[in-house]
Parts: sequence; C-alpha cells; structure tokens
Amino acid sequence: MNVDKNRLRLIIGLGNPGKKYRCTRHNAGFMVLDNLARIYEISVKNKKFNTVFGRGKIEGINVILAKPMLFMNNSGHPARMLAEYFNILSEDMVVIHDDIDLALERVKIKLKGGDGGHNGVKSLIKSFGGGNFSRLRIGIGRPEEIRAGVVNHVLGNFSEDENRVLDGILTRAAKAVAAVMRDGISVAMNNFN
Repeated sequence: MNVDKNRLRLIIGLGNPGKKYRCTRHNAGFMVLDNLARIYEISVKNKKFNTVFGRGKIEGINVILAKPMLFMNNSGHPARMLAEYFNILSEDMVVIHDDIDLALERVKIKLKGGDGGHNGVKSLIKSFGGGNFSRLRIGIGRPEEIRAGVVNHVLGNFSEDENRVLDGILTRAAKAVAAVMRDGISVAMNNFN
C-alpha cells in the first residue's frame, strides 16, 4: 500500500453480526473497527450492500470504515460491492481480522497472501479474485485444551483475564492501522511486527 494521500482507502473489520457474537474472539475485527471509529470520530451508520460503513479521515487519509453484515464466511461479496461502488482497488484495502495462530496481545500487519485458514479472509480472496490486500491480524491464541475445539474458542467470549488486556490490544491495533495510513505498509510492518 502506497502513501498516496489522495487515494480513498477501505478498512474492513471482519466479524459476525448480531448480539450473540458481539463480544466473541471472532469479532476482533469489528471491535478494532469500532475503536478506530471512536478515536477518529467516524460515524459508521450508513448502510449499503449488506455493510455498515462510515467515511472520514485517519492521519489525513480519506477512508471508509466498513463492517460486512453477513456472516463471516460470506463477508467477501458485500465488501467487494462496496469497494466497486467507491472505485477502491483491493490493494488500497486493509482487512482487520482475528488470528488463532497469533498469541493473545500480538498484532501483526501482513501484505497480501493466502487465507491462513480464516473463512472471512477466504471469502474476500474468492470475491476479489486474489489476496492483493493488506491485513491486520489480531492474535486471539489457541484454546488451552484441544478438546475445547477451535470453533468453540473463536466463537466464545473473551475470558475475564483476556478482557483485562483487550483495551490495550484494541489501542495497539488502531495505532497499527494509523501507521499504515500515515507511513505506508512497509514502515508500519517494521514498527509493529
């Protein structure tokens, strides 16, 4: 992602809609996006193409913050429709999502790549015809007991201990997105990974 300040950027937070999923680990992308909206005073209330979105500026860059409102596995199509509507290329997108392969409290910026087993990212890659977008991966860690299962872990709420550090994670993730906007992906990766 270049630092061309004149190009509109699309920042997509991945999650599942509805109160049932609101505080789950799988909704880390939604949580970070909501935190960005709060910090930069961007109202994310517009509705179009099964997304809620808002337009504003982060570090002087024009952005659209968006949350696809279909379930995670189907989030690619609404994201693509919104990107096409605003004439935004996939290379000008940052996708924020949870990552079970990163320890809790880790935040990692990635340029392009595969889906890493994440169904939301897989849906985006399918809809955009490739993974030519940046990602901000939010570590949620693996379940302590294998028997607990991955699905139960990602769709479970953050534990009491995890909630104690959640604000710090959301703050660090927002700073990482701001760095990508301000400094470009390479510099941001060097500073945050």
